[in-house]
Amino acid sequence: MKNTEIQALTLSELTAKISSEEATFDKLKFSHALSPLENPMQIRKSRKFIARLKTELNAKQSKA
Repeated sequence: MKNTEIQALTLSELTAKISSEEATFDKLKFSHALSPLENPMQIRKSRKFIARLKTELNAKQSKA
């Protein structure tokens, strides 16, 4: 998802997306703890994507 697409999301969409991505991130970490993932970089990408979403959410909340 590009930054322009993230900026176009509303506050409720951002919070929903963050919660779903955090659930995915937890599943990835759990899976990796049990047996190594084929691509462990997925964990890093997921963590950074959550951070991008939270940054945009904070920016929108401060404007409102």
